[in-house]
Amino acid sequence: MNDHDNKKPSPPEIGPYVFPVILAALGLWCFYDGWLTTNPEMQEHKLFNQIASAVLLSWAVIDVIRTKRAEKKSKN
Repeated sequence: MNDHDNKKPSPPEIGPYVFPVILAALGLWCFYDGWLTTNPEMQEHKLFNQIASAVLLSWAVIDVIRTKRAEKKSKN
């Protein structure tokens, strides 16, 4: 058998902005549930969603900034 027949293809690489997009999506969801919704069932989770939205959206912004800096640094 040839060695090149046994090689498995490497898995596809994910983009550097996948994680910040997921964080932002979850943050927006929490933002809606914490600040904008009028659903009475969600009122008991309001404070959690307000805090989670602030944390997740901030984290997403910080991660985008760090990723851009890392990409710029690796190009130089």
